Amino acid sequence: MAQHHSKEKHMAKLAFLGLGVMGAPMAGHLQKAGHEVTVYNRTTAKAEDWTKTYGGAFAATPREAAEGADFVMSCVGNDDDLRSVCLGDDGAFAGMQAGAVFVDHTTVSAAVTRELYAAATDAKISFVDAPISGGQAGAENAQLSIMCGGDEAAFNAALPVMEVYSKICRRIGDSGAGQMTKMCNQIAIAGVVQGLSEALHFAEKAGLDGRAVVEVISQGAAGSWQMANRYETMLDDEFDHGFAVDWMRKDLGICLDTADETGASLPITALVDQFYKDVQKLGGGRWDTSSLIKRLRKMG
Repeated sequence: MAQHHSKEKHMAKLAFLGLGVMGAPMAGHLQKAGHEVTVYNRTTAKAEDWTKTYGGAFAATPREAAEGADFVMSCVGNDDDLRSVCLGDDGAFAGMQAGAVFVDHTTVSAAVTRELYAAATDAKISFVDAPISGGQAGAENAQLSIMCGGDEAAFNAALPVMEVYSKICRRIGDSGAGQMTKMCNQIAIAGVVQGLSEALHFAEKAGLDGRAVVEVISQGAAGSWQMANRYETMLDDEFDHGFAVDWMRKDLGICLDTADETGASLPITALVDQFYKDVQKLGGGRWDTSSLIKRLRKMG
């Protein structure tokens, strides 16, 4: 009997807002872990489908989903989507009880994060920015990297919940620090993918066997996650790994806007953002980010 009681203590009442390719499996892991999860999605059919797969419950509004929840997690599209699920009469903040914690997994601007952190503080709740990296596979396999900003106590309270779907989860600093860290992630990716694209394109033009080239150079200083995980599909001209160019441009836009505020210089990031714009013009907005090589092929 005592053992059952101790288990109960660790189980939380949760809400999860946003059931896209990342959110749906993340919420699923929470339900499978024994938490009591209520989901909300803008398209209700997706929320219904989720409950058929995982159990749990779904609600018609973010407010209803958040009522009585210890933690409310979100993974939506952009700044405006996040505002709409947090604020207003039907927003989650209106339904949350004092002391509850809102954890946002969306990649958004640090500006909207700080705005919502302030609104949450006024409502006597906590707000943790917790953007994620690891893609669809990371969400499905519970292997996400999570970078967080916000109050230490709120982070510590939410950590056991986030650990259900993460391989690493760290608080980097105060509100907005998580989003700033995600920007570092995207800045680093942009330059690496362009470099890899140019190397593979050069190999093709030189008449080399791309697979043989990568087999050798990946073992040395040129090796990277992008090379290991994307070189084959790049050589095969396939770009369906999920994280779309349209989303990358949204993120790089945030990087460049924030760089203006902080005084950081991002010359390569600005250039690669324009290259992604070219990919969009080729009709590749839904291709994954490794499609930069497609632009080089089209140019010659």
